[in-house]
Amino acid sequence: MKKQTALKTLFWISLAGVLFSGYLSYTEIFQQVCVLGTCSTTVFAVPSCAYGFVMYAAGLIISVMGIKSGR
Repeated sequence: MKKQTALKTLFWISLAGVLFSGYLSYTEIFQQVCVLGTCSTTVFAVPSCAYGFVMYAAGLIISVMGIKSGR
C-alpha cells in the first residue's frame, strides 16, 4: 500500500471515530445520558469514550499533517 493511500485510509477511519466517540462523549459528559443503553466505564472519572476521542483526534491530526506534507 502506498503512503498516501494509507494516510487517506487513516484519515477516513479516524474522522469516523472522532465523530462517533465525540457524540458519545458529549452525551455522557454534558447530558448525562447513556446513548447505547449501557453506560461505559470511567477511568479517573472520565468516560472511556473521551479517551477514544483523544486517540482518534490524534490519528486525524497526524494523517492530515502527512497528507499535506506530500512526501
